[in-house]
Amino acid sequence: MSLMQWQKTSPEPAPGASAFPGPGASAAEGPAVRLADVSKVYGRGAAAVLALDRVSLTVAPGEFACLIGASGCGKSTLLSLVAGLDQPTGGTISTDGGRVSLMFQEPALLPWLTAARNVDLALRARGVPKAERRQRREDLLDTVHLGGFGGKRPHELSGGMRQRVALARALGQDADVLLMDEPFGALDAMTRDLLHDELERICRERTLTVLFVTHNVREAVRLGDRVVVLSSRPGRVIEEYDVPRKGPRRIDSAEVAELAAQITDRLREEMSRHGH
Repeated sequence: MSLMQWQKTSPEPAPGASAFPGPGASAAEGPAVRLADVSKVYGRGAAAVLALDRVSLTVAPGEFACLIGASGCGKSTLLSLVAGLDQPTGGTISTDGGRVSLMFQEPALLPWLTAARNVDLALRARGVPKAERRQRREDLLDTVHLGGFGGKRPHELSGGMRQRVALARALGQDADVLLMDEPFGALDAMTRDLLHDELERICRERTLTVLFVTHNVREAVRLGDRVVVLSSRPGRVIEEYDVPRKGPRRIDSAEVAELAAQITDRLREEMSRHGH
């Protein structure tokens, strides 16, 4: 079936209704993440800026949902709200009691600590007993294919390896929901492609729910079960595209390119309306 025939879902799902059940998720399960009419205003009076305007979105357990939109449309703001780092001005956010972890574009590793000690920070924050932490952090580094590199400090690792350490640290929080804010944006194409494979494998093995922000439309189609398009500021959900999984994907495949072109046209239309 041509990607041009793939179903485009309703841009504003009803609160509590999951638009996509997600891999391995039952349709009867509640959403892992739910935003209902969420708005965010920064500042007051004449200087107030409306960043998000009545955003409603559900992400099902095990789903990989990608957010795309023009710079400044509120993608990172949305992740911060879901992570609990900030509070919405209006509306409600629920993660169904699940643990949430946030991974940024920069690895944000402490340079004076080894890779293993950086991962250990997440375990200590969770209260994992010291006797268990060594094996746990070794297992986490093995999970991201960095076994044997635990003793290296960040400056001794490549950019891709530092992001793997950051991913291991995020996984160390034992999160049910992983929020990722352009984590691969600064990497070269080959490293990014390899990390796509790694992330896909880890999500499949752990049945993680992922909300992933990117400016790269092909990356969104390559990774996502669903691509959610936000309007220019203030951010609103204006379109959603379900991406059927039919075996492994490649970022340079014709199918990915076809849907990415369709989504890019929608983004250009939106940006031209706002004078970007």
